Amino acid sequence: GRVTTPSPADTAAPAPPGNPAMTGPQLLISTAMGDITLQLDSVRAPKSVASILRYVKDRHYNGTVVYRVVKGFAIQMGSWDANVKGRPGHAPSPLEANNGLSNLRGTVALAHGDDLMASADFFINVADNTALDHKADDAGNTTGFTVFGQVTSGMDVVDAISNVPVGDHGPMPGQAPVDPILIHKVSVVGEPDPAPAKVPVKKKK
Repeated sequence: GRVTTPSPADTAAPAPPGNPAMTGPQLLISTAMGDITLQLDSVRAPKSVASILRYVKDRHYNGTVVYRVVKGFAIQMGSWDANVKGRPGHAPSPLEANNGLSNLRGTVALAHGDDLMASADFFINVADNTALDHKADDAGNTTGFTVFGQVTSGMDVVDAISNVPVGDHGPMPGQAPVDPILIHKVSVVGEPDPAPAKVPVKKKK
C-alpha cells in the first residue's frame, strides 16, 4: 500500500472546543490603547451580567485603569484608578462558574475573592486558561471563575496591553503597567450614555 504522509493538520494538537454562542448585550471598552468589544452571555451568566451592566450604568469603570497584566495569561480591570485608589462597589454577585463556559483565550471572566463573591473586577483571558474553569468533580458551585462574555473585536488591543512593561504601582505588585492604561469609558453598544447624576439646582428667592 501507498504510504501517506500526514498533513500538518493531522499532527497538530487538537484545538480546545470553543464555547457555545453567547446571547446578550455587547459592551464597548474604550481604552487609551484602543477599543475592545465584548459579547456578554446573559443566558448562562445572568446575575454576573446584570451586576456588570449596573456598574456600566453607574459609570463605575470610567477613568479606571487596566491594573493587572500577566503576560501570556490575562489582563484585569475594574475598580482601580491610576493612583491605586479603589472604587466602592454595590452588592456582590454570586459565582456562576458551573455554566458550561470555559476560560478560553478571548473570554472575559469575573474576579472573586476567597468568599467566591464577585464585584466589578473582571479579566480577559489571553491564553486558554482552563485551569480557571469550574472543576468537573465539583457537584456544587464552589470552584472556578465565571465566564460571562467573549471579546468579539479588539483582541489585538488585548494582546498589545498584555505585553506592556509592568512594575509595582498597583494593587498586585509586579503586575501593574508602568505607564497607566486608562479606560476612558465602558458603554453598552447601541445604548445612549447614562445621564450624569442630577445635581439639585438651588432656586433663587
